[in-house]
Amino acid sequence: MTTAVNSNQLSSVTGVMNYLAPESKVLRRFTAPGNSVNTGIYDAHEVPVYNGRPIQDSFDFDVHGFEIVHQPSAVKDFTDKEEMDRVYIPEVEKFVKERTGADEVAVRGWTLRRAEAPKENDSQPAAGLVHVDFAPEGAEERAEIIYQKTFPDGPGFSRVLTTSFWRVFSPAPQDWPLALCDFNSVDPAEGLPNQLFFVDEIPEKPYGPLNGLKNEVSGSEFHYNPEHKWYYFPDMGRDEALFFKLNDTDHSHAWRVVHSAFFDQTAQATEPRHSVEFRTYAFFH
Repeated sequence: MTTAVNSNQLSSVTGVMNYLAPESKVLRRFTAPGNSVNTGIYDAHEVPVYNGRPIQDSFDFDVHGFEIVHQPSAVKDFTDKEEMDRVYIPEVEKFVKERTGADEVAVRGWTLRRAEAPKENDSQPAAGLVHVDFAPEGAEERAEIIYQKTFPDGPGFSRVLTTSFWRVFSPAPQDWPLALCDFNSVDPAEGLPNQLFFVDEIPEKPYGPLNGLKNEVSGSEFHYNPEHKWYYFPDMGRDEALFFKLNDTDHSHAWRVVHSAFFDQTAQATEPRHSVEFRTYAFFH
């Protein structure tokens, strides 16, 4: 039975979260060779981020949208692409299928993120905006494309669950941990789609007419809401992972988790945070 999460019994640190500014209404990201433009405007807000360690077993995947799991990996070097493709992909695919009970799982690849010098090991910077990777707008249409490419002879699906499997492999403590927002503290109507466009040249008027451009994928970004309840799990080890929902077409339970990296001023980190995130589509007949 899931224990109710009560943040009043937990210690917290102050995290600076980059939310959409109130005037930011049109979200588009144009990516061209050697250049990228995002039309979003952001405000920094200080919020309490609660230490979920003392009650980590109380978080439920279908109630809060996330959980922390003990999941050792046979990978020796998470920066070795060949080893990651050979060992980590089947590991995560197997975990997601067993954990969710899905009939099929489509792998959407993995991304390394590093708090400093992100270009090392082909990493990306820590994702420091309040967001969800996939917006509900167009989710089923994109899932249908993925399904047909991955399972062309499959019977189809009635539900698709998009997830992130996040592991940090740099030593604790982490200077830029990942914060997760309790699904129950986010209104279903919150979030604006941030449309991604791959273009040859950045448009002269990014806010203007799209002139037939088709967006590749949309994430969701969020305006500040003081009701949001943020949690993090300090001192994560490489045998642990955060498993959370990016989008679930079944809205009868938790179906997404707003999240963001943040700088923990209390952590006496000796190395920049280095992590790997792995996205999957879990399909149910």
